[in-house]
Amino acid sequence: MIDLVIDLVVVALVLGGTGFALVAAIGVWRLPDAMMRMHASSKAGTLGGSMLFLAVAFGLGDLSVAVRAVAGIAFLLLTAPVASHLIGRATYLLGVPRHPSQTRDDLDGRYDLARRICRAPEARRDAAPEPAEGDAGR
Repeated sequence: MIDLVIDLVVVALVLGGTGFALVAAIGVWRLPDAMMRMHASSKAGTLGGSMLFLAVAFGLGDLSVAVRAVAGIAFLLLTAPVASHLIGRATYLLGVPRHPSQTRDDLDGRYDLARRICRAPEARRDAAPEPAEGDAGR
């Protein structure tokens, strides 16, 4: 009975993982610009890969395989967001054209593309003033 449950969990994880990997591949193929493609590949690809790692861990049932699967999931979860951020930043710095539907640009006017310097955002006018050094304990 327990073998049937484990087999069903493995099948569900494999189908879910391959489904998310398929969604990531379709997103990379069909989305119009680099930022949208990066989003599809990083989110769906990470989830799909993690589900496939879990399927292997449950399917083989060995502790050493499970530890390696958890290490693989941790590696995916730690590296995919960093890689996505770096790819997004590189596309912005290189001036890769964005799709016209992306109207918001939070770095517009703050980033000097020629010198690669980003200025801090201006302080909000309605924000409370910061306390002086001696006022921190009061």
